[in-house]
Amino acid sequence: MVGIGKMLVEFLQSVSKIPDSGTYQLDGDVLERVVDIGFAPFFKDETFERRQALSNFAVEAYAKVLINVRRGQSVIFFSADPNETKAAKILGAMRSKIAEQLNLIEPNIFKFAWIVDYPMYEMNEDTKAIEFSHNPFSMPQGGLDALEKQDPLTIFAYQYDLVCNGYEIASGAIRNHSAETMYKAFALAGHPKETVDKEFAGMINAFKYGAPPHGGIAPGIDRIVMLLTGETSIREVIAFPMAQNGRDLLMNAPSPVSEKQLRDVHLTIRKPVPKV
Repeated sequence: MVGIGKMLVEFLQSVSKIPDSGTYQLDGDVLERVVDIGFAPFFKDETFERRQALSNFAVEAYAKVLINVRRGQSVIFFSADPNETKAAKILGAMRSKIAEQLNLIEPNIFKFAWIVDYPMYEMNEDTKAIEFSHNPFSMPQGGLDALEKQDPLTIFAYQYDLVCNGYEIASGAIRNHSAETMYKAFALAGHPKETVDKEFAGMINAFKYGAPPHGGIAPGIDRIVMLLTGETSIREVIAFPMAQNGRDLLMNAPSPVSEKQLRDVHLTIRKPVPKV
């Protein structure tokens, strides 16, 4: 039901600011446009005609509620999806849009928050396998004991982000400096000891010699400058930002490479197979 959030955001864009008294004012074609965005995709097991009928019914029901809401009354929005992250992302976008339209966001002010207790693992929706949710090299809260005794999906990591006005401006973690703990952490995510030794030889060998506990944090200077200048995109504060397709127009990169250059690094270009 991801599209419900999108539908409501579009719907709210057609609704004017709440007056001191009275009701919301609705554009005449909003119902038609909302149906186009559609509830239809959510009823995927129904016939097209049935989906359209359910769509019209659902949209009209929402519209009647929102048209008649008055100051002092409440409307509850919800997002339902098997993936909690997707549902939360939709509700976050809706909250920001509503706050913007109702002038609830304080101008010219910076508010900070620390985000902590990140999940160490998550479940892959397709394979149902346990995977690292973010930084695989961070220390799990509870250390080796937690890895051996807890459900992996209940383990938190020593990771932290600093957020300002909803933007992540710094991110860091306490490093997993124990070789034994790292082997176990990777094993839970489906990576055997041999893989760790091969892929991360430098790090794991250093830890075997006794690396001290350590951690760090990296600020995003471009995002900080973006906030200070009142912009909403870091592209506005980068001298030569990349294009949307990843091209660097200043350096004209990526650029074609010769066959000799490819042979020097033992690479072969394989063109994508056309879809049938």
